[in-house]
Amino acid sequence: MATLRFTKMEGLGNDYVYVDAFRETVADPAGLARRVSDRRFGIGSDGLILIAPPRPGVAADVRMEMYNADGSRGEMCGNGIRCVGKYAYDHGLARKDRIVCETDAGLKTIDLVIESGKAVAARIDMGAPRLDRAEIPMTGAPGRVIDEPFDAGVGGGGVLRVTCVSMGNPHCVTFVEDTDAAPVTTLGPVVETHPRFPRRTNVEFVHVVSPREAVQRTWERGSGETWACGTGACAVAVAGQLNGLLGPDVTIHLRGGDLRIEWQGPGHPVFKTGPAVEVFRGEVDV
Repeated sequence: MATLRFTKMEGLGNDYVYVDAFRETVADPAGLARRVSDRRFGIGSDGLILIAPPRPGVAADVRMEMYNADGSRGEMCGNGIRCVGKYAYDHGLARKDRIVCETDAGLKTIDLVIESGKAVAARIDMGAPRLDRAEIPMTGAPGRVIDEPFDAGVGGGGVLRVTCVSMGNPHCVTFVEDTDAAPVTTLGPVVETHPRFPRRTNVEFVHVVSPREAVQRTWERGSGETWACGTGACAVAVAGQLNGLLGPDVTIHLRGGDLRIEWQGPGHPVFKTGPAVEVFRGEVDV
């Protein structure tokens, strides 16, 4: 039986098992994701991320391949990519403070914060949000989905007002008075798998504190409620501006900590800043 070396890392409690695919070979990443993500019988994580060489002809330092806890492939992970940058710097794959990462959502630039020879945080250029319904993707009439009624089909309390954004992966944002009382674990999975989202969706429940501050809980596609969702925080900042609730520079409070999100409006990229932490390293039999 072969062994596979891994590194456990987290960004605000959004934790993944990382495998250095420059040095290791993973034959069945979807199956491995399901196995290692189990918090009782595995390592325990929100999914698996492979840090791999970029594809031929792609002008990047590394490639991120992300799998959710259920084995499904994710296009992008905002917290995970900060840890990819940290690993690449700390382990010598790209010993520079600006790293270009290839993802299924395109190329992303990672600007690292270096302290005592280690990367501790990163500011990511997440690219411009996609706002057209077809780009989310979501079924319905062409145009943007802003403060639109959405019937989850579960009777009383199942009608939400939603704003939908793609940050390379789909997000459905709804604003609530109290995130603690929000139906994250009941309506979250219903919205995630609703037929109107052909590729499923992440679901954000958000309370706006002020134009510079909001509280977020996320039901993450393929993983359930997570402690943080970086692309979700970007989607929240965008949705907040589109609804006139948030300004261009906001702090998003998540269960695992805070992210700073900057967005100057449609056509401009979203920038996200937050920490990246290595938890431990180990080996697993495969």
